[in-house]
Amino acid sequence: MAGTLALAVDEGVQVTLVTATLGEQGEVIGDELQGLVAERADQLGGYRLTELRAACAAIGVTDQRMLGGVGGFRDSGMAGTPSAAHPRAFVRAAPGAPDHQRAVDAVVAVIDEVRPQVLLTYDSDGGYGHPDHVVAHQVALAAAQVAGWRIPRVLGVVRPETRTRAAFAAFTVPPGYLSAGADGVGFLAPDDAVVFAVFVAQVTATRRRALAAHATQVELLPKGFALSNRIAQPLTDTEYYRLLAGAPLPRRPDGSPTGDVFAGLA
Repeated sequence: MAGTLALAVDEGVQVTLVTATLGEQGEVIGDELQGLVAERADQLGGYRLTELRAACAAIGVTDQRMLGGVGGFRDSGMAGTPSAAHPRAFVRAAPGAPDHQRAVDAVVAVIDEVRPQVLLTYDSDGGYGHPDHVVAHQVALAAAQVAGWRIPRVLGVVRPETRTRAAFAAFTVPPGYLSAGADGVGFLAPDDAVVFAVFVAQVTATRRRALAAHATQVELLPKGFALSNRIAQPLTDTEYYRLLAGAPLPRRPDGSPTGDVFAGLA
């Protein structure tokens, strides 16, 4: 959703970014910084905080916060890994888990302070199933419910099936990278679930600078990117969302999704 955030910043909208963890359990691209990973020096989280702040600077986001403060929650790792048992693992903020209310209260406090018109988060599948992404969705929805009228609209970022498959079909995978197709990089949403299609081509350079800032996680490719798995993916000109809660969406005269996440709001 970096393009959506960049457009909002360009239009003078105050953007607040709340991040749940430091990404401590992640893999690292390249040899130089391999010693930072959790199994060795366990310093990756601090390094990725500097990457996050550089990405925010590239987009123009000046209000970036860590949920519960820096180190308040820890990257849980992928499903079934031992890191999920860490006492600060963000999976402990899932509904019914010990830290759920603490996480929800922390998001509600930000909502009360900044009074956003729109809250953007992951969809229920977390994009590609990462447990922390799923919990971020759950916590965001719970916080929005507590906040009630104070947050008019909640949107989840998605990849619509038809458009995503077309983007992968048109994308040329560079030599040395892998091709998994649209089915190999995450979940696809039914086309009729999409209610916002935000055209972000005008901030392509900004999005690429933000991605480049996350150098331990992302490699930029011509018209795309790859994560540590070296699976090449297209970077499309549109970001898509579905409505999770709040005000219904106006549509264009032809029935297609509107491109303004604030459409219909006072």
